[in-house]
Amino acid sequence: MSQDLNPMPTEANIAYGDKIILFDGVCNLCNNAINFIITHDKHKAFKFAPLQSTIGKQLIKERGIDTTQVDSIILVDVGSAYYLKSDAALEIAKDLDGAYSYLSYLKVFPFGLRNKVYDYIAKNRYKWYGKKDSCMMPTPELKSRFLDF
Repeated sequence: MSQDLNPMPTEANIAYGDKIILFDGVCNLCNNAINFIITHDKHKAFKFAPLQSTIGKQLIKERGIDTTQVDSIILVDVGSAYYLKSDAALEIAKDLDGAYSYLSYLKVFPFGLRNKVYDYIAKNRYKWYGKKDSCMMPTPELKSRFLDF
């Protein structure tokens, strides 16, 4: 479900219209998903920040998002909307190259059903994929796409 909002960016490296993926920086599944997105985001549509980072916490607070309900992925379209859970994943898919963009058509499935599947995976992600001791560090060539590093 997207939420309409219009807060202006509060950090110098964030601009109106930026698409920022907030992710669980210690989750192996989430880190692998970010690496997948980077590989298939040929137009560099996205910037990234761990939920645990200062900028991640700030974006969450500005939007009033309850992280006890969402703790794995959030897409913030600065100045426009934010997307949670399966909506975030499917909105991200729209901007990926090739056939991956067709995943966004999964929005035809009911929101509740999509989020039940999403929540099940999110709830078990540490058990299935493990957890890191700290957030991932981007390579020097990717550092400009990561906020708060």
